[in-house]
Amino acid sequence: MTKTVSILGSTGSIGRQTLDVVDQLGVRVAALTCGSDVERLTQQCQKYRPRLAVVGSEALAGRLRENLPGQDMEILWGREGLLKAAALEETDTVITAVVGMVGLEPTLAACRAGKRIGLANKETLVCAGELVMAEAAAHGAEIIPVDSEHSAIFQCLMGCRDRSQVRRLILTASGGAFYGKNRQQLQTAKKDEALRHPNWKMGPKITIDCATLLNKGLEFIEAMRLYHMPPEKIAVVIHRQSIVHSLVEYCDGAVLAQLGAPDMRIPIQLALTYPDRLPSPAPDLDLLTCGPLTFAQPDYDIFPCLGLAMEAARAGGTACSVLNGANEEAVAAYLRDEIGFYDISDSIRCALDSVEQVSKPGLEEILRADQQARQAARTYFSKLKGD
Repeated sequence: MTKTVSILGSTGSIGRQTLDVVDQLGVRVAALTCGSDVERLTQQCQKYRPRLAVVGSEALAGRLRENLPGQDMEILWGREGLLKAAALEETDTVITAVVGMVGLEPTLAACRAGKRIGLANKETLVCAGELVMAEAAAHGAEIIPVDSEHSAIFQCLMGCRDRSQVRRLILTASGGAFYGKNRQQLQTAKKDEALRHPNWKMGPKITIDCATLLNKGLEFIEAMRLYHMPPEKIAVVIHRQSIVHSLVEYCDGAVLAQLGAPDMRIPIQLALTYPDRLPSPAPDLDLLTCGPLTFAQPDYDIFPCLGLAMEAARAGGTACSVLNGANEEAVAAYLRDEIGFYDISDSIRCALDSVEQVSKPGLEEILRADQQARQAARTYFSKLKGD
């Protein structure tokens, strides 16, 4: 049971829901970090009085100090601040809820400090999963997934002593805002439509990833790393209701599923309390009113990002870092209304084809591939504009 927590990305959706759980459990907060939402971070610091607060820039750190006069709190900024927050001696558990590659080095720092890590940062395992898992094993760190799908698999594997008994991991996908649409409809689909997720309230980046199904592709790669499974033993199915959060099929034909209301506070709390279970602030699931549960095959033609992610997963090495870097650039451009829906998948395809890949990369090669992929995507966008 966690007694003290550091929350990296405390002002985002996962970070705020983590604080809801913290209130329920009475866990002490040692560190809070954010990129730029200084006003929300100020309110959080006033309530939780952490020992350390971290923001994205020196200027923002100055603003935070002005907002918190007289408080006995260390205020840092940037990469060094995140690394310190991830490795604070008094912290039991680090919740990594930052978005993007910025979460990689703090997660490695938490691994090297032997922390429990409630991992909500997909990019960490997508881009450097083998490196992260090796560091965790070497330093006795414990990685517990916070994603609802991976938390579900984590729970369905409890008591499984021999992973060779697992036939398949089955990831469920809601299908996002555009399930049932055709390619012609999606050619002109705008961000406002893509951000209308039917079941979950999340940040804009992950919501767009859900609309393209790239989010499920990232989870496909994560599953390989977390559970040491080859890609052929991982499947994806569309489950619109987001009640079955994922399943594990065993070699004897038994299929275990984890069900629950679509509320991220359930997997967040498990990451803090495991192996114990305690009452949660999330609503209960009522099987008599939740409606029928349905499952369907993904359409890889209408949603090509999922297939691209699976291709990168099978290639391994820096292909996954290239996939992620290009996607981050593309989603940011889409959110700025600079590119179309299918330009996201087309720019990823361009990056995978143009960036030279390394089969067994170290951290420097992973970060270099990320930067090269971003540049490849930006070059693709420039050609669209005729620059």
